[in-house]
Order: sequence, then structure tokens, then C-alpha cells
Amino acid sequence: MTLLPLALALVTAAVLVLVIGPLLKDTRAAPSRAGFDRAVYRDQLAELERDRARGLIGDAEAAAARLEIERRLLAADRGEPALPQQAAKMPRLAVALALGLACGAGALYLTLGAPGVPDLPFAARGGAKNEMQATAELEKTAAELRKQVAAKPNDDEGWASLGRTEADLGHWDDAVEAYRHAVELAPGRTDLAAAYGETQVLRADGVVTPAAQDVFRKILARDPKNGFARYYLALADAQAGNTDAAIAAWQKLAAEAPEGAPIRDELKRRIAAAATAAGKTPPPLAAPAAAPPAAAGAPGPDAAQMAAAANMPPEQRAAMIRGMVERLAQRLEQQPDDLQGWLRLGRAYGVMGERDKAADAYEHAAKLDPKNAEIPLQEVDALLAGQAMEAPLSDRVVALLHKVEVLSPGEPEALWYLGLAAAQAKQPDEAARYWQRLLAKLPADAPERKTVTAALDALKR
Repeated sequence: MTLLPLALALVTAAVLVLVIGPLLKDTRAAPSRAGFDRAVYRDQLAELERDRARGLIGDAEAAAARLEIERRLLAADRGEPALPQQAAKMPRLAVALALGLACGAGALYLTLGAPGVPDLPFAARGGAKNEMQATAELEKTAAELRKQVAAKPNDDEGWASLGRTEADLGHWDDAVEAYRHAVELAPGRTDLAAAYGETQVLRADGVVTPAAQDVFRKILARDPKNGFARYYLALADAQAGNTDAAIAAWQKLAAEAPEGAPIRDELKRRIAAAATAAGKTPPPLAAPAAAPPAAAGAPGPDAAQMAAAANMPPEQRAAMIRGMVERLAQRLEQQPDDLQGWLRLGRAYGVMGERDKAADAYEHAAKLDPKNAEIPLQEVDALLAGQAMEAPLSDRVVALLHKVEVLSPGEPEALWYLGLAAAQAKQPDEAARYWQRLLAKLPADAPERKTVTAALDALKR
């Protein structure tokens, strides 16, 4: 900080020298026309004498020419006199400019600058360098992940990791492509589908494209309570001018989020922006819904609470979630007919990575709602979470898939996995039948068609 005034003084002095220097130099008056003529006539006389000396002109002609030139010279002397040469200095103007520039610069700095701000510590000046190093590390990680998925193209987790890394780098096209592979390999994982849809939105600068909407609708078809898909589909409505529908959907999400959850601030901002753009007064944000009486004193984690826990340190978050899950499990032992409680418990165990407990919770829920095909599918997802694509499907999973087939014959996920189970059992004809049925149900532009077609080709080989 002590060097700054000295540096400013040196810069100011250099500028003053450049600006004021010319004003301090001597300036002389320009010669008059008469003075110019006299100089010309004297040159003519000198030239005449040189010509006579070389014999280029005779004496008589030289004398006559000299008389004429001398006459003109005398006439010039009688005309406008030459201005006297004199120094014309402007010290007063120079001093005034010097003081004005220096004082003006100082006043501007005191007004617009920050003279009280201390120098940036040397250790903190490597921010840009650290950012470059972090980017280089991400690039290195992405390169390693590309090699990994090239060696193991059926590793959905590898593709998902590549998608996350490419997204961190801002390589949206590559991120979308990586997530597409992950979703094709694990069509039952809504977390991958949600990341796939969100990355498409980010690639489009926040616009929920038709392709992204299709992804989110598929998520809702499997999980009607999925807040992620509901949020983005509401955003799509807002961008399409369906302001009332968008605000209504966001208000429902706000009502499900607990007080203090970060999502409430985001929803409030979105609702206000959509209402203002439509020329409407932004409505107040919906109040959080009160906990149902049965859950009072021992609530289990719902989607909003899990979102609120995302901002906690890992150890604290894990402890909070586990405590809530344990309380929910204890309550369900006393209230085994709580369908929604068992579904919440299954989702919670799934987040914690305890897939067997998650599957058992879904099994309890299926007994309470035996005609709901979605519940056994959630049990299948829990059992298959983290399982390698090439691993054989267990008898429990296959039985659940056949149950789904009975309840919902056209369920795409069931058709895919039943075909896979048949292929693993060396029954290519049965596998082909399942996958042909699946292919007939997929839209013409669905990216999953490529995977199913490749599977059918593999059966032929």
C-alpha cells in the first residue's frame, strides 16, 4: 500500500511532462511575405553573380538583371516589415495545466478508487493459477474416464462419472452424451435420468427443451412425486407462457418443502419472475405443509428433508438421515399399514445404499397396494442398484419383473430386464420377443432404441 502513492506520483509526473513540455519551449513568429521575398531576391543576386563568373551571361546582361533584382528588393523593403523574432513562452498556462491535471486525477481517484483497500496478499494472488490447475485436473480426470468407458462400455457408473466431470468442465455436449449412455445402461435409475435431463437444460442455456421434457415426463411416469422432474416441467410451462400452470406446480413443491429448505428460496424467485413476466402480482409462497399426525414425534425423511440435508457436512448429514430413517422404521413396526411410510423408508434406504433393506421396505408396501406395478419396479431398482450390467439377474428380481408384466404388460423397464434375463438364461428367442415388444413401444426418436437394436443384433450373432 505504501508504494501506491509513489507509483501514482511518478505516473502523474510523466504525463505532465508529455502534456506541458511543448508549452515551455520557445516559439518564434512566422516570417512575413516581405521577408520571404527579400530572401528570394538575395538568392537571385547570388545566383546571378555565379552565372556571370562562369561566363554563362555577359556583363551587360548581368548588370541589367542586377538592377531589376535590386529594384524589386528595394520595393520589398518598403512593403510589410518582417515581424521581430521573439521568444513566446507560456509559463502561466503550463503551471495552471499542471496543477489542474494533478488535482483532478487525485480527486477522481479519491472518488472512484479505493485508497483504503490493502494490497492483495501474495498468497492470494494465485486464484487464477489455482483455477487453471483445477481445470487441468478435471481435464485429466475426464481423459481417464474416457479410457475407462472405452474399456468398459457397459459400466453405467463410469458413464455417469464422465457425465458429471464433463458438466463440471462446461462440455455440455459431451456431458449429455455420457449421461445418455448411462441411462441406456441403467434405464431404471431415476437419478441418472434426472441428471441427463438437467444437463440437456444446461446445454440449452436454461431452456427446457422438448428432449429434456420427454426425460422428465418419463421420470414422473415412474415416480409421480419426483420433485426434480416436477420442478423442470414447471419451468418448461413458464417458458412456454403457461404461467398459471407453472406457478401452481411450484407452489405444490413449496408446500412440500420444510421451512428453511434452500429450495424454497429458489421457488420463490422462480414464481416471482414468472408472475412479473406475465404482468401479474407475484403470489406469496405457499406455507410448508404440517406434518401428518401419525408422523408427529417420529417423522421419517421425505424428499424435501433429504434436499435440506444436502447442505450439511457429510458426517452430520449421514447421522441426521440415519436417525430419521431409524425413527421411521420404528414407527412402521407399530403402524405397518402406512403405505406411504414404507415407500419413504424404501427410498431412504436406497439413498443410504442399503439395497436389501430398501427392497424389503418396498415389499411391505407392495402387500398394501398389490395392484400398483410401480412398487415392485422400485423394489427391482433397489435390488439392481450398484449391480454390474453383466451380472445375472437374481430369481427375486425376475419374479418381480414377471409380476410387473402381469400388472402392466407394456412397462418398458420390465420388458428390457425380462429380455435380459432370457438372454442370460440362453433363451434367445424369448429375449428377442421381449425386446421386439419394447422396440415397438419406444418413440422413433428415443435414444433407447439404439441400445435395444444393438441387443437384438447381438442375439442374432
